[in-house]
Amino acid sequence: MDQKIISLATEKTSEKLQEFLQCLKDDELTGLLQKHAVKGKSPGTLLKGIFKGSPCSEEAGALRRLKVYKYCILLVESGDLHREVASEITGLLMLETHSLPGSSLVELANGFVDVVRDGSLVNGKSLELLPIILTALATKKENLAYGKGELNGEEYKKQLINTLCSSRWDQQFVIQLTSMFRDVPLSIEELEFVVEKVLRMLSKLDLQEIPPLVYQLLLLSSKGSRTKVLEGIIAFFSQLDKSHKEEQSGDELLDLVTVPSGELRHVEGTIILHIVFAIKLDRELGRELMKLLKTGQQQGDANKTICPFSIALLLSVARIQRFEEQVFDLLKTSILKSFRDLQLLHGSKFLQSLVPQKCCISTMILEVVKNSVHSWDHVTQGLVELGFILMDSYGPKKIIGGKVTEASFAPSKTPSQQACRLGANILLETFKIHEMIRKEIVEQVLNRVVSKASSPISHFLDLLSSIIIYAPLVLQSCSSKVTEAFDYLSFLPLHTVQGLLKAVQPLLKVSMSMRDSLILVLRKAMFANQLNARKSAVAGFLLLLKNFKVLGSLSSSQCSQSIGATQVHVDVHSRYNAVANEAFCLEILDSLRRCLGQQADVRLMLYEGFYDVLRRNSQLANTVMHTLLTQQLKQYYEPKHDLLPPLKLEACILAQRDQIFLQEPLAHLLCCIQHCLAWYRNKAMPLQEEEEEEEEEGFQQDLEDMMESITNRMIKSELEDFELDKSADFSQATSVGIKNNIYALLVMGVCEVLIEYNFNIGNFSKNKFEEILSLFKCYSRLSDILKEKAGKGKSTMANKTVRSFLSMKFVSTLLVALFRDSSQSHEESLSVLRSNNEFMRYAVSVALQKVQQLEETGQVDGPDGQNMDRIFQNLCEITRVLLWRYTSIPTAVEESGKKEKGKTISLLCLEGLQKIFHTVQQFFPSKIHQFLQALDITNEDEGEEDINITQRATFQIRQFQRSLVNLLSSQDDDFNSKEALLLVTILSSLSKLLDPSSPQLIQMLSWTIKMCKENSLEDASFCKGLMSLLFSLHVLCKSPVSLLRDLSQDIHGQLGDLDQDIEVEKPNHFAMVNLRTAAPTVCLQVLSQAEKVLEEVDWLITKLKGHVGRESLAEEASQEGSPQQALEKAAILQLGTLLTAFHELVQTALPSGSCVDGLLRNLSRVYTILTALVKYYLQVCRSSGGIPNRMEKLVKLSGSHLTPQCYAFISYVQNIQNESLSFAGEKKKEKIAAVSTAMARVLRETKPIPNLIFAIEQYEKFLIHLSKKSKVNLMQYMKLSTSRDFRINGDILDTALQEQEIDAENEGVADQTAASEPRKDSQEPAKKKRKKK
Repeated sequence: MDQKIISLATEKTSEKLQEFLQCLKDDELTGLLQKHAVKGKSPGTLLKGIFKGSPCSEEAGALRRLKVYKYCILLVESGDLHREVASEITGLLMLETHSLPGSSLVELANGFVDVVRDGSLVNGKSLELLPIILTALATKKENLAYGKGELNGEEYKKQLINTLCSSRWDQQFVIQLTSMFRDVPLSIEELEFVVEKVLRMLSKLDLQEIPPLVYQLLLLSSKGSRTKVLEGIIAFFSQLDKSHKEEQSGDELLDLVTVPSGELRHVEGTIILHIVFAIKLDRELGRELMKLLKTGQQQGDANKTICPFSIALLLSVARIQRFEEQVFDLLKTSILKSFRDLQLLHGSKFLQSLVPQKCCISTMILEVVKNSVHSWDHVTQGLVELGFILMDSYGPKKIIGGKVTEASFAPSKTPSQQACRLGANILLETFKIHEMIRKEIVEQVLNRVVSKASSPISHFLDLLSSIIIYAPLVLQSCSSKVTEAFDYLSFLPLHTVQGLLKAVQPLLKVSMSMRDSLILVLRKAMFANQLNARKSAVAGFLLLLKNFKVLGSLSSSQCSQSIGATQVHVDVHSRYNAVANEAFCLEILDSLRRCLGQQADVRLMLYEGFYDVLRRNSQLANTVMHTLLTQQLKQYYEPKHDLLPPLKLEACILAQRDQIFLQEPLAHLLCCIQHCLAWYRNKAMPLQEEEEEEEEEGFQQDLEDMMESITNRMIKSELEDFELDKSADFSQATSVGIKNNIYALLVMGVCEVLIEYNFNIGNFSKNKFEEILSLFKCYSRLSDILKEKAGKGKSTMANKTVRSFLSMKFVSTLLVALFRDSSQSHEESLSVLRSNNEFMRYAVSVALQKVQQLEETGQVDGPDGQNMDRIFQNLCEITRVLLWRYTSIPTAVEESGKKEKGKTISLLCLEGLQKIFHTVQQFFPSKIHQFLQALDITNEDEGEEDINITQRATFQIRQFQRSLVNLLSSQDDDFNSKEALLLVTILSSLSKLLDPSSPQLIQMLSWTIKMCKENSLEDASFCKGLMSLLFSLHVLCKSPVSLLRDLSQDIHGQLGDLDQDIEVEKPNHFAMVNLRTAAPTVCLQVLSQAEKVLEEVDWLITKLKGHVGRESLAEEASQEGSPQQALEKAAILQLGTLLTAFHELVQTALPSGSCVDGLLRNLSRVYTILTALVKYYLQVCRSSGGIPNRMEKLVKLSGSHLTPQCYAFISYVQNIQNESLSFAGEKKKEKIAAVSTAMARVLRETKPIPNLIFAIEQYEKFLIHLSKKSKVNLMQYMKLSTSRDFRINGDILDTALQEQEIDAENEGVADQTAASEPRKDSQEPAKKKRKKK
C-alpha cells in the first residue's frame, strides 16, 4: 500500500493518487506512517506522496493534511523515532505549513498551547514546528473564529502568545520554549510578554539550567527589550546573592533554592561570559547596559542596579575597548557618590530617620574580589585597573606651596580618602587571592613610586608595605623589579626613599641578592653630588643597621620597640647569620663614618638615627658611641677645664664667600649622645655587668665626664663668652647677624640637652636642679634676645618658634614632677624648679609644641618619635597633668596674682588640652576609651571597666562646662575671649565622642541652647564657636530648620528692616545674637547651615525622582503614610520652614559684603530646589494625576513671603553698592586704588543677582507647566515679577532732568563770556549721551 502511494506520487498528475488516498481510512494512513517512521524506512517519500495527493484547495485534502500533521507531531514527540527520522519529518512538515488553511493552523497552534499548558510534552522536539505555524498564522488575512467572535491571523497569533505566556511551563522545556520564540516574528508588546515570562521562570529552575536559559534570552533580546532582559537578570542574581548571604548567616529555610557558594559563583561567572559575548556581537546591548546602570545612579537609586553581580559584569565588559572608559567612569562616580551619600546620612539625624541605611558599594566591590576566586579570570584584570584608577584619582594631592592636602597618617574621613583606601583594599585582596596577577600589581605599584615621586605617594608605599608583609617569600619572584627601583633611589625625594626602604625591608631579610644590590646603590649615592642622594644613602644604611641584628644583641622583647619585620617567619637570627650580620653592620658603620664630614643635613640624619640603631642592635654600642660619637664630640669640645666656653662654636660654622652655613649641628650631636648614654645606662649596662670589660666602660666614662664638664662650664659662661649679648647683630641680612643667629640657636639647643641630661642623672638632687635653672636662664635670655631682635626686624623669625630638643618622654616626666609629684623626699629639690614660674611655663609650652608637631606631621622629634604606642602613653601622662593643673588653678585665680608677659600657665594648659583632644581623635580613634580612662583621676579602681566612652566623655565635658560657666559669670571687665573659645573648641571635640542616640547628647544640646539664650557677649570669635557647637549637636538630634528660623528673626530684629521707617520687633530668642554679633558672625553661620539643609533637601528630591517611573508609583503616591509620601512631606516641610527663615533675612538691612553675597547665593539655591520639586510633581502628575495640598501651600508661601521680598532686597543691594561707588568716587583724587577696589567689590557682589533672577523666572516657568498638568492655578499666588531689563525710577528721573536744566543754563552763560576767547586744547568736549541699546 505504501509502495503504491509512492509510485502514484511519481506520476505527473495527482488524480489517481487523490482517489487512492480517499479510499484509505485514517487508521490505515497513520499505520503506514508509523510503520515507515518506526522501522527507520525513509518516511519522507511517503509524506511527500500524501501531501501531493491532499491539496489544500479541497476540503478533504486539507482535513487529511491536518490529521497527518497531528499524527506526525505525536510521533515526533513520542520519542520512539530515530533523531534523523524525526528531523526529516519535522523538516517536511515545516515546508508544507504555509500552504495550510488558517483554520488548520489555528487548530495545530491551539494543540501546542494545550500540550504546554497541560505539561504533557515528552521531549519537546515537536516545538520546532510551532514558530513556523505561528509565522504562517500571522500572514493569514482572513478572519478566524475565536470564542464567540472573529480575529485575523496577526491578532490570533497575539492571543495565542499571550495564552502561552500566561500558562504554566514545565521546567525542563523552558529553554526550548524560549529558543522557539527566537524564530517567531514578535511585536514589541509580544516580546515583552515573552521576556517577562522567561524572567519569572528563572527562579523556578535549577541553578545549572540558568546559564543556557540566559543565553537563549540574550539571543532573544536581539529582537528588542534589551533593557528589560538585563534588568531582570541583574535583579535575579542580586536577590539570589542576598538570599545566599542570609542563608549563610542564618539557619532559616528560604524560598529560593539553596546552593553551595562555589556552584553559585561558577554559574554567575558563566552568565557574565555569556553577556559579554553577546555585547561583543550586539553593541546595542552594551549601550543599554551602560544606560541602565547610569540611569539608576543618576536617579539616586543605584542600589536597585548596582550589586556584586552587576559590578562583576561591568568589570568584565571593561575588557571590551569601546566600553572600557565608560565602565570605569561609571564605577568611579558610583563609588564617590556612595561615600558622599553615606557622609550626608551620618551627619544628619533628619535623613537617617527617613532613608534606610543601604549596603555600601565598597562592601559589594570587596565581595566581588572575594567571589573572583571561583575562576572569574575575566573580572580580575578589571579589578586591578579599578584599584589603580581609584588610587590615582583620589590619592593625596599636592597643592601650591608644596603642602599635601590629605596626609596619609590621618584616618580616612572624606569621600575621596575613602575611595583611595578602597582602591588599596581591592589591590591587596586581589593580590592575596590571585597568584597570576601578583607580579603585575607589584610592578605597577613600583612604577608609580618611581615615576610619581614629585607628588604624594604615601598611599602606594602603604600598599606596597602591606603586600610585602603578606607574602615576602612570594615577592622574591619580583626581585628584579624591586632591584630596578633601587637604581632610582638617588633621584627620589628623601621621604619616598625612607618609605620605600621601610616597605621592602622584610624582603631584604629573605633575599641576599636584593640586599647586596641595595648596598651597591647606597654606596654610589654616598658619593653623589646631590645632597638628597647622600641623605637617602644615610637613611638606607641606618635602616639596614636597625634591622640586621648582631650576635648577642638584646632580644626584641628587651627593646622598647619590637622589630618591624616580625611578620617574616625566616630564621635570620641563627648564629651564622648573626656573625655575618656583625661584619655587615661594621662595614656599613665604616661607610657612615665618612658622613660625619659632610653637610649639616647629612650629619643631622645620622645623629637622629643612631639611637634607634643602638636600641635594636646593642652590640654596636661600643663602635657607635666610642668610634663615632666620642671622636666627633672631641672635635668641638674644649679639653681644658678652666677655659670658657666649653665648646668651639666657630668650628661648627662654614663660611663660603659672604655666606655663612651651619656645618655641625652640635646640639643634635649632644642630644644623640645624651639619649644613647641614657639607653646604655638603663638597658645595656644591667645585662652586661657580669661580662663587662674595662675598655668597654671607657667610652661611657669619657662621655659622662665631658657632659659634666660642659654643664659646669656652660653655667659659668656668660653670653659675652659666646659673643652673644643684646648689643650683638642678629640681622638676617648680614653675615655677622646670620652667624650670631646660628650661635644663639646652638647654645639654646645645648642648654636644653643639658637640662634633660642633668634631670635624668640628677635623681632629684637639689644641686642638679639649681644647675638646671642656671642652664634655663641662659636659654631664656637668648630666647628673649632673639624674639626682641626678630620683632624689631619684622622678619618671619618673629613668628617662628625654635624647635625644642627635649624628648616627649622627658616632657611628660618633667610635667609630672613639677605639678603632680607629692612625695616628701622630692619636695625640697622640686621647690627649686617650682619657684621659677618661667620654667614652669616653658615646660608646658614645650609639651604644647610636641603635641602640635604630632598633629601636623604624625610624629615627634627624639627617641620613639615614630612609636605610636609610646607617644600615646606620653600623651596620656601629659593630658592628665595639664587637666589637673587647669582645673586646680583656674586662669582667673592665676591672673589675679602678678601680671606676667605672655600667656598664663593655665591658658597654655588649656591650649594643650584642646590640641590633644583633637589629635587623639585623629590618630588614636581605637584607643579613645583607654585615653579617657587614663584621664579619670578620681576613679582609679580597675573594676570600672563597664563604663562606656559616652559616660567617660560626659564626665570630662561637665568639667569644662563648669569652667566655661564660671568664666562667663565672672565680673571681670576684661573677658578672656581666648580661654572661652578654647573651652568651646574642647567641648566640640569631646561632643564627637558622645553616642548620637544617648541622652547625654540631648543634655549637652540643651545646655548649649541655654548658653546661647542667656549670654549676650559681644565677642565674635566666641559667638562663632558656640554657634558651631550648637549646630553640630542639633543636626545629630533633629533638623535645625526651626532653629534657623528663630535665629533669622533675631538677626532681623537686631539689624533692622530694609525700609528704615519700619520698626522691627526684637523677638530675642537668643541673647547671643546682638548688634555686634548678628552680622557677619551669626548671619554667616545661619547661611552656612541653611546651605547644608538645602543640600539634604536636594538629595531627597533626587531620591524621589529615582522612584518615578515605577509601576507601583501611582499606588504608592496615593497611599498616605507610604515611604514616598514621607519623603515628599519631609522635603516640603523643610523647604517651608526655610522659606520663613529666608523671609526674615531677605528683609534685613544686612551690611554689604559676605552676608549679602551668601544670602543671594542661598536664595538662588532655594529657587533651584523649588524648581526641582515642581519638576518632580510634573512627572508624578502623569501617573497619579494631582498634587498634594501641602505642595500648593508651599507655592503660596514662596509667592507671598519670598519672591516680592527678593526683588526688594535686590534693589537694596544695588542701592548700597551705588552708595559705596559714589563714596569712593568722592575720594578719587586722594586714592585711585580705593575706586578700583570698590568697583571690584561691587562687580563681585552683583554677580549673583542675575543668577537669582534667572532662578526665580525658571521656577515660575515650570509652575505654569505644573498648573496646566494638575488643573490647579498655582500662578494665582505669584505676583507679576519686576522686569529687570528696563526700569524707570521716577525720583531718579526727576533729579536727572533738573540737573540737565541747570547744566544747560550754566553752559549758556559760559558761551557768552567765552565767545571772544579761543578754545583751550586742554578743555574736554561736551559729553554725549549714550543711547540705550
